[in-house]
Amino acid sequence: MATESCDAVNMDPDMELLSDEELEREAEGFKEQGNAFYIKKDYAEAFNYYTKAIDMCPKNASYYGNRAATLMMLCRYREALEDSQQAVRLDNSFMKGHLREGKCHLSLGNAMAASRCFQKVLELEPDNSQAQQEVKNAESILEYERMAEIGFEKRDFRMVVFCMDRALESASACHRFKILKAECLALLGRYPEAQSVASDILRMDSTNADALYVRGLCLYYEDCIDKAVQFFVQALRMAPDHDKARLACRNAKALKAKKEEGNKAFKEGNFEAAYELYSEALTIDPNNIKTNAKLYCNRATVGSKLKKLEQAIEDCTKAIKLDETYIKAYLRRAQCYMDTEQYEEAVRDYEKVYQTEKTKEHKHLLKNAQLELKKSKRKDYYKVLGVDKNATEEEIKKAYRKRALLHHPDRHSGATPEVQKEEEKKFKEVGEAFSVLSDAKKKSRYDSGQDLEDDGMNMGDFDANNIFKAFFGGPGGFSFEASGPGNFFFQFG
Repeated sequence: MATESCDAVNMDPDMELLSDEELEREAEGFKEQGNAFYIKKDYAEAFNYYTKAIDMCPKNASYYGNRAATLMMLCRYREALEDSQQAVRLDNSFMKGHLREGKCHLSLGNAMAASRCFQKVLELEPDNSQAQQEVKNAESILEYERMAEIGFEKRDFRMVVFCMDRALESASACHRFKILKAECLALLGRYPEAQSVASDILRMDSTNADALYVRGLCLYYEDCIDKAVQFFVQALRMAPDHDKARLACRNAKALKAKKEEGNKAFKEGNFEAAYELYSEALTIDPNNIKTNAKLYCNRATVGSKLKKLEQAIEDCTKAIKLDETYIKAYLRRAQCYMDTEQYEEAVRDYEKVYQTEKTKEHKHLLKNAQLELKKSKRKDYYKVLGVDKNATEEEIKKAYRKRALLHHPDRHSGATPEVQKEEEKKFKEVGEAFSVLSDAKKKSRYDSGQDLEDDGMNMGDFDANNIFKAFFGGPGGFSFEASGPGNFFFQFG
């Protein structure tokens, strides 16, 4: 900050008592020594000598002004403000006293009071450029305060932080601005920065209720609820009417209780109740990003147990939006994607997890998802036959019989060319599926994700009619017989 200049003292020659003159001369000597230390920037010693001068002559406005300048250099603005005010009480025409009082008010964030002091300076010295500039600074602070208030109401916390940073350039000692900035940093999830600001204030004033509240808020938002409650309680001891601390304390206790109830219900297997309890917990405090991310993930876990897979995916997505580093939410969503056969999405989530934490388990999950994705992009022979992946040999045969008869080209000879072409394609797929799933070796390779063509099994040369004849042919087998133009019936031996 700019160095404050010290003032000379005009001695009054008409002192009635010699002892007073001697006291004044001694005071003047202390003042001169104070000036010397001030010039050397030894402000602590300068303060001591100006104090001695004041003790000798407590009615001298200039001594208070000099000590105020020293206190300002030591960033002790409240004490400097008291000295400045005493200086102008002793001498209302003391221009530097008014200027320093204004600067102290400004540094402490009292822009209106500062502006009045600077206006007084301008009454004494209309062309004082320093006062003119300080008036503009005071006006800027008032405007930033106004913008910050609007920003806070709109929950535009970044705007509030910006405004407070600008205001603090002139009001560097304003705890109110620092606290508002710290609170908004906490609401933005920038906890280390918020804690740093609050801790700085507490080092200077351990009883500052606002700073205690912000420290608690940071802990609360970092899901350290028990510690947070301790800070909120301490803040309320310092300021029983601190509404924000009271509300935060109540929310913290309610959130912890509701979350624990949900966890208990989940452990007991009461998933419906757990789902409702987590939902209720999510309504308590929308600002608690970290805890709400966990609650969404917990509800997603319950949702997957209740087969509400799409809702579970939505909850995981909400959790990730709140906390992009939340590995558990990625893992839960990936599993839900796997369960709903959305393999590309599952691979994407597992890749994110593996990039963050390269463990054997995460590598295995990623490889499994990649395998399922690869398998999903080829023909699903189980779907073609309409059977489960755990179908028995007999169930596969039964399904082939039904589908082969349904799509046999001869059955659709009277249909349009388009339908015939489509049914012929389906007939071939049914035969292809049966040829793979009815062969233990081929089925094993297919199930493991291997490309059958890579193993010399060229499905492009496949003839579905041969499979059909082999399955239905022979004595007493199957045949189509015409009962009229374009009409067929099925005959079994």
